[in-house]
Amino acid sequence: MSTIENDFPSTYREFVLKFPDNQACAAYLEHLRWPDGFCCPSCNKIGVAWHQTRCRLVCAGCRHQTSVTTDTILEKTRTPLTTWFEAAWHLTTAKNGLSAKTLERTLGTGYRTAWAILQRFRVAMVRSERDKLSGNVEIDETLIGGVEKGGKRGRGATKSIVAIAVELKEPKGFGRIRMRHILNASSDNLELFARDVITKGSTICTDGWTGYSGLSGQGFKHNKTILSDTGDPAHVSMPGVHRIASLLKRWILGTHQGSIVPEHLQSYLEEFTFRFNRRSSKSRGLIFHRLMSQSMKTKPVTESDVTYGFDWGQIRRRS
Repeated sequence: MSTIENDFPSTYREFVLKFPDNQACAAYLEHLRWPDGFCCPSCNKIGVAWHQTRCRLVCAGCRHQTSVTTDTILEKTRTPLTTWFEAAWHLTTAKNGLSAKTLERTLGTGYRTAWAILQRFRVAMVRSERDKLSGNVEIDETLIGGVEKGGKRGRGATKSIVAIAVELKEPKGFGRIRMRHILNASSDNLELFARDVITKGSTICTDGWTGYSGLSGQGFKHNKTILSDTGDPAHVSMPGVHRIASLLKRWILGTHQGSIVPEHLQSYLEEFTFRFNRRSSKSRGLIFHRLMSQSMKTKPVTESDVTYGFDWGQIRRRS
């Protein structure tokens, strides 16, 4: 393991001492992006770059100028790197994360700046090459949205539908999760979700909803439970997805006061997934390190890309 991966801060005091200015932040990012030495994006030669003002890097071979943030989510940012780093630290070390309003007050920036930083980091939280779920996996849907009176109930409601998949561990416990905002609970959407996030040959446990009836033909082992026949409540027959759904709703209400519009719902689902799948980590500094490392591998995301909802399909198409 490289030195930098053994040297992440564990407390906020250590964080402030380690990243006092933009130069220190840029040096950290440079090690994350080019662990084997600077690689020129123009001539692809590995060597030592010349450091100039405004964190510019010049290739000693072809004289091409670049920066450590080029072709990443930090490209062309006018926000100081120290602000980005502090936002990432608070985002990953706060147990339940934080809203854009809270980040605005913490950093002393404008609300729009804080919101855009969080949205970009949420994109960076998703690795296109991340492994699919495997083994025994529960799938179900839950409804996210405000209280409605006089409307339809269940899968026919007008609230946002979120498909949830969670690995079941033996003899007990949960593994990783995946979640997706879907337009409706049709077989097309549910089967596509299963194919995208679960390894073929895995056993998928569902309720008796007809939207799951085609899973056996998709290369999965399908274990169907008719909840009305068991006599047990849904959270007893399928504990995994109902526990995750409960935690998700509490997080949305507690951290974000329930104010999440459907266009941005998937971004929040990815943050919850990133946070839940690293819940057993004993080092907050390591999670900060992972987020910054993934930020260096994520293609540029402009403000217009996230204003009306990020196109998550482009990440799925790259996977």
